[in-house]
Amino acid sequence: MINRRTFTTVLAAGAAASLVASRGWAATSTPTVARNVVFVHGLFADGSCWTDVIARLQASGLNTTSVQNPLTTLPEAVASAERVLARQDGPTVLVGHSFGGMIVTQAGLHPNVSAVVYVAARAPDAGEDYTALAKTFPTPPASAGIVFDGDEGRLSEAAFLRDFAGDLPEAKAKVLYAVQQPFQRPLLTGKTTQAAWRSKPSFYAVSTEDRTIEPDLQRFMARRMGAKTIEVKASHLSLISRPDEITCLILEAANHRA
Repeated sequence: MINRRTFTTVLAAGAAASLVASRGWAATSTPTVARNVVFVHGLFADGSCWTDVIARLQASGLNTTSVQNPLTTLPEAVASAERVLARQDGPTVLVGHSFGGMIVTQAGLHPNVSAVVYVAARAPDAGEDYTALAKTFPTPPASAGIVFDGDEGRLSEAAFLRDFAGDLPEAKAKVLYAVQQPFQRPLLTGKTTQAAWRSKPSFYAVSTEDRTIEPDLQRFMARRMGAKTIEVKASHLSLISRPDEITCLILEAANHRA
């Protein structure tokens, strides 16, 4: 198990090469239980949002794939993840960010999935109305920044910079805003019919400065699933602002033995 007290040293190293060297995550180290990692992005993003974490995992010898979530309906989004999972050779860690947690929860029962990881993500139970659950917690500021053109939704620039990517340099956040993938309104009405976290080893990274999903809601979902949980002082985009911690958690999931 990776000792989280050493994160400060890892962060000081900065570059992926230093991270790999300091943690011994090179491809020649002891093989992980899972050989693959599949990523699922959420709203206001695309598959490239996982780039920084992917680079670190590839340096450790893991095979990585980032799903391009169509953001149309939940069944179509789940199907896109399941197609990628079916192509994996051997045990696979399935990782979801934000709305991607809905997809992980549903698709995570695929036989190739050895563990599920949630990064500031939705984690509903089977058949649960996530919107109703979220309303039992304070409304996060980003919710007011969603704008629609008909059924196509996106986050306004002001909300994106302030409430979605608040701890990123403004120039980088503006680039991410420019490439955000719009979602279709019907996507938000979907409900999961199964909950992978009830039977698969589960891990959760709570973003303590999150203004898109209320941190206490994240803590509730992580606690309910009995997940191995870390707390990261980050915005909703911890996978970009704090990729070292997220990489550590994913590697722990990859090394997990049932």
